[in-house]
Amino acid sequence: QVQLVESGGGLEQPGGSLRLSCAASGNIFSISFMGWYRQTPGLERELVATITSAGTTNYGDSVKGRFTISRDNAKNTTYLQMNSLKPEDTAVYYCNARVRRDWSLREYGYWGQGTQVTVSF
Repeated sequence: QVQLVESGGGLEQPGGSLRLSCAASGNIFSISFMGWYRQTPGLERELVATITSAGTTNYGDSVKGRFTISRDNAKNTTYLQMNSLKPEDTAVYYCNARVRRDWSLREYGYWGQGTQVTVSF
């Protein structure tokens, strides 16, 4: 089994910054994609950012230029630096990873438990 543990959420004022971390552990051979998604009540989960093992990144339109995703492959950890936060960034942020558990090409998707980010005065 694989576990994803997120940290770094909390309350921040508009214009401020937060940094989220997500560490993967367990039966891991390799991780292709790691990423962040967010969800607010009544809405679907939306893409925030993803990063491949080679460092190729992809961002949702609403966070481009403000958020930066990075990754430490040796630690199986991904980070999300969130700058210029807006009230509409308020959501539960979930970490996602696509994991190979052995030499086969089969990948398994895993989610973290989520961390709350609230942007408000």
